[in-house]
Amino acid sequence: MNKRVLTVTALICTTIFICCTENNKPSQVTMKNLENIAPPQAKKESYTHSKHGEDRIDNYYWMKLSDEQKAAKNPDKQTSDVVEYLEAENKFTSDMTSHLDDFKEKLYDEIVGRIKQTDMSVPYFRNGYFYLTRFEEGMEYPIYTRKKQTLEANEEMLLDVNELAKDFEFYTARGLAVSPDNKLLSYGEDTLSRRIYTIKFKNLESGEMLDDIIENTTGSLVWANDNKTVFYTRKDESLRAYKIFKHVLGTDSEQDVEVYHEKDETFSAYVYKTKSKKYIVIGSYATVSNEYRYVSADSPNDDFKVFQPRERDLEHSISHYGDHWYVVTNKDKARNFKVMKCSEDNTGKYNWKEFIGHRDDIFITGLEIFKNYLVVNLRKDGMTRVKVLPWNNTDAGYYVNFEEESYM
Repeated sequence: MNKRVLTVTALICTTIFICCTENNKPSQVTMKNLENIAPPQAKKESYTHSKHGEDRIDNYYWMKLSDEQKAAKNPDKQTSDVVEYLEAENKFTSDMTSHLDDFKEKLYDEIVGRIKQTDMSVPYFRNGYFYLTRFEEGMEYPIYTRKKQTLEANEEMLLDVNELAKDFEFYTARGLAVSPDNKLLSYGEDTLSRRIYTIKFKNLESGEMLDDIIENTTGSLVWANDNKTVFYTRKDESLRAYKIFKHVLGTDSEQDVEVYHEKDETFSAYVYKTKSKKYIVIGSYATVSNEYRYVSADSPNDDFKVFQPRERDLEHSISHYGDHWYVVTNKDKARNFKVMKCSEDNTGKYNWKEFIGHRDDIFITGLEIFKNYLVVNLRKDGMTRVKVLPWNNTDAGYYVNFEEESYM
């Protein structure tokens, strides 16, 4: 089920709750029948949590498959007990709302009838291709395609998610990434709604799937410039992204090399490629601190270098352009942040030089790097604003005019 269907479902549930007026209430006979339906009762098994010198009793801890239960009980029995109870709850809900079935179907049809069934994203151009996402009437999932050089070219199929999802009750695909030579596609799929993705690869020239499969990931990866080395992120038991691995196509994923392990449980990790395509960056972030490591995308087997060691209350993000790094940071108590720059080889904070100074009336939220322009995202007078600065004359910068007093 995709986001559009989930949205429709949420709307229906909300509207049913609001719209159950006198005209939709069951008759007295029906009400009497409903009163005879007993709600399911979850069994109680006392379990004591002892923390900070206090004991708390949890009668429903049995629903969680803990380490203790794994050791003491049959996991299959525990799982079947939970499923049995959930099915009983679902049946009770279905029985108690059965008098609304016709109304729900009518309402669903009306809401779906107001949604544009056939739709298409705005195409974007990258590395010689226009990329598009479209939905077709009667289908739940997106179709990803591309066209070479012009929008008039023949459409090339990347992924028809409707086909991929047809054998599953739940399916989602994310993190689509095309190799630098435009020949291979990677994507992550989740068939269990656990936000744990298996990465797969497709040959875009032949349409065949590669044998490479990488499990337990965040669903996205980064291609090195050799078109065969990729970097991806794995999650721990709490679904925290904490390890970065390197995989070479054609090899067993069990042999993948761990290139970074974020051991601090207050931090999460991720990996991305700079828009300049020159560097692969591993980021670690917490509430009030960041840290980055980088390596040349042309030399993925080299060791990652630390950009600036993490410090509490030092926040920063990095972007690359030309032969410099651009840093959005709160360094030197710049509570509204400022933009600084440094050379590629001297990245520590003592080498950062001011590029856009701190201002009390402007809050800088981020940068977007383009070939001819630097775009600054900021807030001023409570409103989101976008400032465009030409690289060849940053003094000639201007704000994008949204022509409304209130906008996003």
